[in-house]
Amino acid sequence: MQHTEVERFLDLKLVLSPERSISVPAKLAYRSDDPYAVHITFHVGSAAPVNWTFARELLVEGVFRPCGHGDVRIWPTKVAGQNVICMALTSPDGDALMEAPAAAVSAWLERTMRLVPPGTEVERLGLDDALAKLLAPTVREACDDLWLSDPWPSDESGAN
Repeated sequence: MQHTEVERFLDLKLVLSPERSISVPAKLAYRSDDPYAVHITFHVGSAAPVNWTFARELLVEGVFRPCGHGDVRIWPTKVAGQNVICMALTSPDGDALMEAPAAAVSAWLERTMRLVPPGTEVERLGLDDALAKLLAPTVREACDDLWLSDPWPSDESGAN
């Protein structure tokens, strides 16, 4: 099965205080071989980018209403008259509040849902194929079966 990736580069805002934020380049990525997840890479000026992965369903719901708990919380709002999606991210390294343009995120999510419609994700995982390969007898097992069978009758079979 062919795997496809849907990417979108955009500038998010890292909210530092109610009156101050900075622009952060980010990449949204969705892979058909990882159909339940969305991946966001933030380029924050450090040696390595910061990567977050969470459920696509969470981001879809967050476009419409507040959702999530724990490490990832998402909700829609307006900032300076613009529709944005807020993402509150919590990790051992710290907390971040990101604002993303709602129209760009929604358009990207639409593309991911055309690629893998909600409810069809399990078909993309290839679980049936993987399970068949896992349970298929190997050549060695076939040889072991021959070795373990008794090709020669034993002397104790009672034939004299």
